[in-house]
Amino acid sequence: MLSLYGDGHRFCDGVSRRNFLKIGALGLGGLSLPQILQAESKAGIRNSQKSIIMIYLPGGPPHQDMFDLKVDAPSAIRGEFQPIPTNVPGVGICELLPQIAKRLDKVAIIRSLVGSEGRHNSFQCFTGRTQRQQPLGGWPESGSILSQLQGPRDLSVPPYVNLSPPMRHKPYNAKGPGFLGLSHGAFRPEGESKADMVLQGVRLDRLTDRRRLLASFDQFRRRVDISETMQGVGNFQRQALDVLTSSKLVHALDLSREDPRIVERYGKGTEREQGDAAPRLMSHFLMARRLVEAGVRFVTVSFSFWDWHGGNFHHARANFPDLDQGVTALIDDLHQRGLEKDVSVVVWGEFGRTPQINKNAGRDHWPRVSCALLAGGGMKMGQAIGATDRLGADADDRPVHFQEVFATLYRTMGIDVRTATVDDYNGRPRYLVADGAEPLPELV
Repeated sequence: MLSLYGDGHRFCDGVSRRNFLKIGALGLGGLSLPQILQAESKAGIRNSQKSIIMIYLPGGPPHQDMFDLKVDAPSAIRGEFQPIPTNVPGVGICELLPQIAKRLDKVAIIRSLVGSEGRHNSFQCFTGRTQRQQPLGGWPESGSILSQLQGPRDLSVPPYVNLSPPMRHKPYNAKGPGFLGLSHGAFRPEGESKADMVLQGVRLDRLTDRRRLLASFDQFRRRVDISETMQGVGNFQRQALDVLTSSKLVHALDLSREDPRIVERYGKGTEREQGDAAPRLMSHFLMARRLVEAGVRFVTVSFSFWDWHGGNFHHARANFPDLDQGVTALIDDLHQRGLEKDVSVVVWGEFGRTPQINKNAGRDHWPRVSCALLAGGGMKMGQAIGATDRLGADADDRPVHFQEVFATLYRTMGIDVRTATVDDYNGRPRYLVADGAEPLPELV
């Protein structure tokens, strides 16, 4: 395992966090990654240029305060915010999301997302599956499935990167590659310090000391080249070493290489952990774009904390503007770089919130319906799909299941969910989505 450490700092929970690069399940003898590279070579993996960025909102955002405001509902339901018109006629969204409103022609809103299991857990957003009746090893995350089916676009860049920091409510954290095994797990640039190896003793502060880092890589390569343990190592082992020592991934994660005007466009947010979930790190939106541009197929970002049982509208006033800025900066960036047809974006949480506002001015858990925002991927934009009843309690028109969203995202990657499978531990082929889910015809 390779790790590049940064100087520790503490979030508001008092837990020390360290920024580092970590590649799991890699060594220099008996490597799993070389075996995967060799298998992919034999299989003739397609060199698809498509990618997905998933923005996970841990805790469950309030659908009726974001994209589905109910101005004619009783005051105990409709909330404090007013809808504003968007640049798509007939579609209004929350007044605190003005930048998305100006770009609704570049996004699609789902107002009738159903099928939530109702758990405070990232599992369904990352896999599309429920946690009931899992096969041995568990269902793999979508990024792990893409790693298995399509492999790396660039042998020096991992196919799946998870930018999410470790969250105190552990079910918010991604569950891993499931039955696909550790070789298809996410590369995690941030996390607690649990690594096996510090590269030549170098400890990095957010990757800013690039020259020293690259010099260490060069030293590491030279030492490996002359090491007796590397005698007879084949091409696939050396490709695995390329992942360890390539500067391409490091450069993608180094925002000091970005145009300062673009960095400013994404905003600053806050490094303070929100609730028991994630900080509002605006830099992660930009980092996600840089990673897909470098060749990563799937990037996940966990943004802030959305479990607002109290002070719903107070928290919304703090969070909605940052989400508005981060999402629109990402969308603008993708369009300006000609990536809007190659990179799909999905923004969602694990469930919606109650129509009834509680005594603490909050909204409680509501798995019966929620919302999502999608962009890019060559999908048909400029629309709101589905509708809820007058209270925002149930899908009244065109319910959309989590499985259908995943089927759509896989299609943007060139994968046919009717035929594509991955094998579980027992060698049994498993379809990528359940219940015969098809891509959303409104989007494809």
